[in-house]
Amino acid sequence: MAATTHHTAQVYRMKTAEHMCPFGLKTVDLLRRKGYAVDDHTLTSREEIDTFKAREDVDTTPQVYIDGERIGGYEEVREHLGMSVPNAKETTYRPVLAIFAVALLIGLAMSWATQGTLLTARMPEFAVATAMVLLGLQKLQDIESFSTMFLNYDLLAQRYVPYSYVYPYAETAAGLLMLAGTLIWVAAPLALFVGTVGAVSVFKAVYIDKRELKCACVGGNSNVPLGFVSLTENLVMIGMGLWMPLRLLLG
Repeated sequence: MAATTHHTAQVYRMKTAEHMCPFGLKTVDLLRRKGYAVDDHTLTSREEIDTFKAREDVDTTPQVYIDGERIGGYEEVREHLGMSVPNAKETTYRPVLAIFAVALLIGLAMSWATQGTLLTARMPEFAVATAMVLLGLQKLQDIESFSTMFLNYDLLAQRYVPYSYVYPYAETAAGLLMLAGTLIWVAAPLALFVGTVGAVSVFKAVYIDKRELKCACVGGNSNVPLGFVSLTENLVMIGMGLWMPLRLLLG
């Protein structure tokens, strides 16, 4: 639905000394960006809020009215405007792709900072090692949730549960050591081991057993599907585990 500036939307939203409703702010901003003149009514006390809810027979705020018709809250307004409604449970690759993209940018930044140019031989190493650290950090934020999801598909963790708690620390440590370029004799076998076990586990769960699971690669509360991206994460770790000691030998 298109809007022009002569359309007016009435918005009733909570704005007390203790709490300013974020959905109210997002609703007002959205309507203005869509060309509506917003008549913004702020409910500044619990009494005002309760009175409004009772009068309009609604349970929540914000509430939006357009052309005398009650539309509802933020999600209903988005739907009314023909926009997609955010769904926190929707399967998406966005979290892991965001991590890979930021890791690449950090790799470029580190390459520039250390060698004065963006594209260097070490830039891919910086990017991959950074991705490992960022992915490990995501898992470490809630290691209980991670371990629970990880146990759905990791073959070693299913045989030895403590491995599901060790994995995030191992991935993070290997990434940090590779970034520092030190103790590669520790970092490389670590990355090679967890990457190999992970790749075999993902391949079996997805491509042999045909199971539809969520990946724990960005933590235990993600909606990233287990599949190609998850397999790629592990294959990249395998590659780093093989390349880093080889680079040192080649000098």
